[in-house]
Amino acid sequence: MPISPARETSYRILLHVESGKGYAVDLLQGARVASLKEADRRLSTELTMGTMRRRGELDFWIERLSGKKLGYFDPEIATILRMGLYQILFLEKIPKSAVVNESVEMAKTARKRSATGLVNAVLRKAEPIGKLAEAEVRAEKSASPDAARSAGAVRCLPGWLSERWAHKFGRPAMEALAEASLKVPPTTLRVSAAYGERNLMQQDLAKEGLVTRAGRYARTALIVESGSAQSSAIVRERRAIIQDEGSQLIASIVSPRPGDRLLDLCAAPGIKAGALAALMGPGLLVACDLSAPRLRTMKNLLPGSISDGLHLFLVRLDATRELCFATKFDRILLDAPCSGTGTLTRNPEIKWRLQPDDLRRLAGTQVQMLQNALGSLAPGGRLVYSTCSLEEEENELVVERVLSSNENYQLTSARELCHEFPELSEFFDDHGYFRTRPDLHGMDGFFAAVIRRTPSQGQAVDPPHAKQ
Repeated sequence: MPISPARETSYRILLHVESGKGYAVDLLQGARVASLKEADRRLSTELTMGTMRRRGELDFWIERLSGKKLGYFDPEIATILRMGLYQILFLEKIPKSAVVNESVEMAKTARKRSATGLVNAVLRKAEPIGKLAEAEVRAEKSASPDAARSAGAVRCLPGWLSERWAHKFGRPAMEALAEASLKVPPTTLRVSAAYGERNLMQQDLAKEGLVTRAGRYARTALIVESGSAQSSAIVRERRAIIQDEGSQLIASIVSPRPGDRLLDLCAAPGIKAGALAALMGPGLLVACDLSAPRLRTMKNLLPGSISDGLHLFLVRLDATRELCFATKFDRILLDAPCSGTGTLTRNPEIKWRLQPDDLRRLAGTQVQMLQNALGSLAPGGRLVYSTCSLEEEENELVVERVLSSNENYQLTSARELCHEFPELSEFFDDHGYFRTRPDLHGMDGFFAAVIRRTPSQGQAVDPPHAKQ
């Protein structure tokens, strides 16, 4: 029997991701997926992202149902089994017979005929997750359905990460984070101020069939409750930009003012740079990145966010090296490359690529970048250091290490920040660090530190409107 286009596409994407090449969220935007019919596109997205989010739990059931360790299986067969089990366990509307038959055909197409009997046997043993969980409860006399569900979610994290989060946040919070990482994240739009008020944009989106609600925290955020944002002319024309609410809040606390000189390091693909440009209005924005291709993408994306009087420069540079700008900047955003553990629901492959030693390596890079960025901050200026990581090595420990060896730079206090941003007060801890968490706030996990440079004795700080 022929293999459906949706399953064939998902299989190819999953194999590609498994080899360490690219991210599924990007591959799902490619030409192969775009050429599918709408129903197949939706199914391919569900199969790809669902299989990756629940990979740990699926691997558990592969071993349990086959009686073999995961290492026994070739990558192609492991991928086919994961996809098949995901459909049987979690997508009960899909007939089990269709899943089994197409999975066997996929094994043949992958030139793994010797494994077809094993694929058939494993998938025929599988049942919807509720029935499997009941069997686990019966086997484990002390277990409960809630405990079995929680155990399944925890299996979807690598062991070192679940242990780490349990130690840092406590066991209940770790389990909540594990369950949050399995949810389909909301599509959130940032309304461009250049195109009107948020409630007016809601009305325009409704005419296109998109039902939205206002974001809880970001004044520019709209959460899509139904309808396809990707099909919206408003989104294609960039009158509204797809951007997580937490990401929008990072731009908010940079708080650029008209006339500021603003430096956005590590700016690609330009989503936060666009938000900063919209907030600032006239002034100077220098957006930098190491990647020339990503800068070219920014060049195409940013113009719609640029208002009259804003001078935009795109600069290719390595932020781990000394910055050689002749000017000092009033506002700097360093959205540093990081592990991304706050974005596992969007990028689930991170869980399986990341290793504990990577945190130390990333922190070394982040320290270099922050050290260099401080040197370009004007007296009285503000630097926001941010990551989408939940790990202290990349967050407060980086900030504390750099500030301990740099006079005239101070962490802005929680009291000052809560006074400036009263609507965001719940995100600032006692030290003034900004944190969001997927399980608590329904958005990606972000960290930010707001650092200011105090003027040396005798130095004057120019008002922003006086700058060119």
